[in-house]
Amino acid sequence: MMGSRATGAVFSRAARMRQKLQCALEASALDIEDVSYQHAGHAAVKDNANETHFNIKIVSPKFEGQSLVKRHRMVYDLLSDELNSGLHAISIVAKTPKELRSPS
Repeated sequence: MMGSRATGAVFSRAARMRQKLQCALEASALDIEDVSYQHAGHAAVKDNANETHFNIKIVSPKFEGQSLVKRHRMVYDLLSDELNSGLHAISIVAKTPKELRSPS
């Protein structure tokens, strides 16, 4: 049998991002929303490209003790392949499980 059938081309960008973030950050909550439609006609969006803009809300124990900048860097680093292949922008909300339980 030749290789795995689960190649990156088979899954949507959102599914690939979900898998990468869930596995690496052991997320207890992960919401990925495709908001590409809000950016149709945007100068940086070529032709009718889709899956270019996402909102990501993630809760991970791996964010414990990390600054907001470091948390965002962790997400960006995990999604570097996507950012290099058509993902234009992501909005990130990154919290720890403790932060969810604490009033803000």
